[in-house]
Amino acid sequence: MDFIQLEVFRAVAQELHFGRAAERLRLAQPYLSRTIRALEADLGAPLFDRTTRRVELTPAGRALMNPAAEILALSEQARAEVEAAYRGDSGRVRFSFAGPSSQSMVGLLARTVRERFGRINLVFRPGRYGPVVVRELLEKSTDLAIARFEHAPVGVASRLVARERGVLAVPSAHPLAGAAAVSFADLRGESFIALPEAAGSAVRAMFVAGCHAAGFAPNLVQTAPDSWTCVALVAAGVGLHVTTDSAVEHMALDSVQVVPFAEETTPISGYLLWRRDDSDPALAKVLVVSELVLPTVA
Repeated sequence: MDFIQLEVFRAVAQELHFGRAAERLRLAQPYLSRTIRALEADLGAPLFDRTTRRVELTPAGRALMNPAAEILALSEQARAEVEAAYRGDSGRVRFSFAGPSSQSMVGLLARTVRERFGRINLVFRPGRYGPVVVRELLEKSTDLAIARFEHAPVGVASRLVARERGVLAVPSAHPLAGAAAVSFADLRGESFIALPEAAGSAVRAMFVAGCHAAGFAPNLVQTAPDSWTCVALVAAGVGLHVTTDSAVEHMALDSVQVVPFAEETTPISGYLLWRRDDSDPALAKVLVVSELVLPTVA
């Protein structure tokens, strides 16, 4: 039993006329009759009662109607799914990013992809920073990423989509909370919360470099896996945290104040990253959308 036989069976069962079924399928009537006989031989039962005046379904034929319709519907669905995946209208794109600093960009891209290509599934993988996402891209465990670097990373394709500045998060009761700006020299002796060094965060690297340039090593009393947790610990009075202006725009800041730096800190560059040799058509569609909603920063 094959799909052609089932398609012929369905047409004859609906028309109850071999000539009309052959015309509908654009087949020669002798071929259509042979196809029905082959299907009956395969199933071991007659499917139609045929006389010179009429064609009727047998009980076996009536029993085949629903299964045949379901099998043909699955066949049509499979064909549509394959065609959509080939065009890039459906598929899976694994999307890595850090945290709140990427939140608005991730949301904007995800919404537009959903509006234009509702069958493309973006699989979100938060909590990933610079070198980690580059490694995951090269290992093919992720497909697209937003990450921050001082310069564009080598080995992957990228576009610059954001430039951000470092800011200091302090408890609302801290003496620096009301300051118009703060210098790194003012932070000597303070306690800090930071992302783990192994995360490879460009923001952490900028913060540590600023402290060293001011002549001291930062007193890191606590690490946390993401900026949300770091800021929550600031609110609890555990210490101070250096983050970016884009990150604090998307976080609740109860009991926390944000103070800019007096120094001209090194800008943090946000890049959209993907594998150069990735030919996945769904990713190609997402990249086209990204150019509209996350334009390249000059």
